Amino acid sequence: MTLKIFFLRHGETVASKTGGFCGTSDVELTPEGEIMAKDFAVAYRSVPWKAIFCSPMRRTIATAKPICDLVGMEMQLRGGLKEIDFGQWEGKTPSEVNKEFHDDYVRWQSEPGWNSPPDGERAIDIARRSSEVIEEIEKIYPDGNVLVVSHKATIRIMLCSLLGIDVGRYRDRIYMPVAAVSVLEFCDQGPRLLKLSDRSHLKQ
Repeated sequence: MTLKIFFLRHGETVASKTGGFCGTSDVELTPEGEIMAKDFAVAYRSVPWKAIFCSPMRRTIATAKPICDLVGMEMQLRGGLKEIDFGQWEGKTPSEVNKEFHDDYVRWQSEPGWNSPPDGERAIDIARRSSEVIEEIEKIYPDGNVLVVSHKATIRIMLCSLLGIDVGRYRDRIYMPVAAVSVLEFCDQGPRLLKLSDRSHLKQ
């Protein structure tokens, strides 16, 4: 048996609906987002989970809670799974950022791997801190199913890093809607993608 990591993006928030920059802003799920979390829990309750890891933000904790309650397992909070820090762009829309920070915004769009929002993080920074969590999971759970509940940018960066894709292309290469599930199997040859951004568990 091999290790399988299920990457779950949190459910809907107001920011995910509007498209604003919401990285370190600790927002709640919308009522629809709470339903998404429950839909995931019902659909995946029969998976024999070894562990559930979660970003320590309210929207991810609220997403992980229904499955934790159903299977009777405590979530393990890890700061390395938090969303990208957008620095001075937090709470702003892309159009506002383009107007107020045009040059920085253009540089970030062209190469987010090595360019960050003012006072924010680069993709390589997220790749580094999230990789520590993945290494911990691989060490403690060499086989079985592990759930990781995180965020849009962070999951895309983790997937790129694990699959050998330039992390600077995470915004271009991987589509990641709210409540989407992606699955990697860790084989002798390395991580293998089994499922990407699946939302078939959602009832609505």
